[in-house]
Amino acid sequence: MNNSADAGLWQAGWYRFARRLASPNFGPRPAGAHIDLVVLHSISLPPGIYGGNEVQDLFTNQLDWDADPYFDRIRGIEVSAHFYVRRDGELWQFVSCDDRAWHAGASSWRGRSNCNDDSIGIELEGLEGQAFEDAQYETLASLCPAIAQHYPVAFIAGHEHVAPGRKHDPGSGFDWLALQDALAWPEAMFPEGVTAR
Repeated sequence: MNNSADAGLWQAGWYRFARRLASPNFGPRPAGAHIDLVVLHSISLPPGIYGGNEVQDLFTNQLDWDADPYFDRIRGIEVSAHFYVRRDGELWQFVSCDDRAWHAGASSWRGRSNCNDDSIGIELEGLEGQAFEDAQYETLASLCPAIAQHYPVAFIAGHEHVAPGRKHDPGSGFDWLALQDALAWPEAMFPEGVTAR
């Protein structure tokens, strides 16, 4: 779906307006993958602590596992997302959107399992159940349309929607209605009920 209108925004799946920090935690997408889903997550390390570089360190396998007692619970995991939006709206990218990031785990959406295969993962600095910042919605309001210009996005969902019962993020503090208003995307692109007025 690459065209001249977005050629200046993307280079081999890397978004021009994101800070690039390449993660080793990725792989090729399956042949014929149809990249039509955006999955929103929330993350903070330790949970509820903001402003450090622990998320970047986690996604690049540089986290000091002994720096906080919480890290023992996740010691050794290898994960990544395509994007990370900090509380102030700053945007980072860890994996080319042409590649498969390791963000959704066991998951299913629109009749397909393994959402990592055909989705783009966006992590928001935050904690499930707590509110997110206006600056983060502003970043999403520019990032999501840029993704949809370049890839055939038909759906946007939370981790809680693609892995119900197992995951609960971004959680009740995320304002799906505000995001829909900002994007002006049809209700059918969102999980059922999250944009109800």
